[in-house]
Amino acid sequence: MNSASPPCTTVDQLATPAALVDLDVMHANLARVAEYATGHGLALRPHAKTHKAPGLAAEQRRLGAVGVTVATAPEAAVMAGAVDDVLVAYPPVDPGRIARLMALPPSVRLTVALDSEPALDRLSAAAAAAGRVVGVLVELDLGMHRTGVQTPADALALAHLARRLEPLEYRGVMFYPGHIRQHVDQQLADIERLGSELDGYLDALAAAQLPAQIVSGGSTPTLFHSHRLPRQTEIRPGTYIFNDRTTAAIGACAWRDCAYSVLATVISTAVPGQAVVDAGSKALNREDIRGAVDAPGYGALRDRPEVFVKAMSEEHGLLCLGGTDWQPRVGERVRIVPNHVCISVNLHPRIHGVRGDSIAHSWEVAARGWA
Repeated sequence: MNSASPPCTTVDQLATPAALVDLDVMHANLARVAEYATGHGLALRPHAKTHKAPGLAAEQRRLGAVGVTVATAPEAAVMAGAVDDVLVAYPPVDPGRIARLMALPPSVRLTVALDSEPALDRLSAAAAAAGRVVGVLVELDLGMHRTGVQTPADALALAHLARRLEPLEYRGVMFYPGHIRQHVDQQLADIERLGSELDGYLDALAAAQLPAQIVSGGSTPTLFHSHRLPRQTEIRPGTYIFNDRTTAAIGACAWRDCAYSVLATVISTAVPGQAVVDAGSKALNREDIRGAVDAPGYGALRDRPEVFVKAMSEEHGLLCLGGTDWQPRVGERVRIVPNHVCISVNLHPRIHGVRGDSIAHSWEVAARGWA
């Protein structure tokens, strides 16, 4: 898996906080989604923002992924060392971002999603100067209301322009169903509405002789409903490789499928009803998921999910002990599953792949930050 030799051989030797991944659980996650995508005729293009490690991207490719999705130019540059097909699912407008994308190896098949004529013009000029073909996906807003064109007419205009501007290559459309985050059992009505809106865009493009070769969508929360959008051709889940507390809370995975956790040490039990660990906001992140599910706090213990992180400061995590008879000891180590794994991974320099208490692999989080 292109991993570096681990500096430690057992979990006990690690300084805390540290990012851990249960390798057996991770491989089961990868195999399950690869099998689902193949079984439903969907191309799998995982989002590398979750793991940010080229060795893990290579493992996803080995299991059948057609390439990877990235958001940043540094992610693209790092992943290009392991995968030769990269989708940048973020409109490149800043000149520095565009320049870094144009500097990717010529062997990399590059595709960019965007939603405006200025972004398209800048990309075209840069691609022409670099002498490289760049694919274009027109991004559609199908409910997320973050980026994406608002009408089929807007999509047609961009697709026409992308086809005319050499050396760009119009390849299709992209959308992100990130607004669908309720429990999987309650998603079907929203997915049906999304499919109807998607059909309107695709029909308009086809009628204008601009059929979408690629229809790229998907997310981890909606992952196993992807086949309900029959005109979708590829999916871009990210979190599924590790999963997290949110994914489990909405039913997109079981708790046992959470491969990632942050190893922390109990540093204080002085205040009644709580224990304090050395993993705070700089190791876990402050994302609150109570708007989507009834799950208070910022993470929960992997082997005691009733114990959750009720509050944090930068270096302190406060565990709520109100729902358990567990009495932690100062110096005891725990593993915390964060609410949102992608943000937590970005806070750590290295991920340690473990089996039991043994460290079998270690990956640098090479695409973290903006360096």
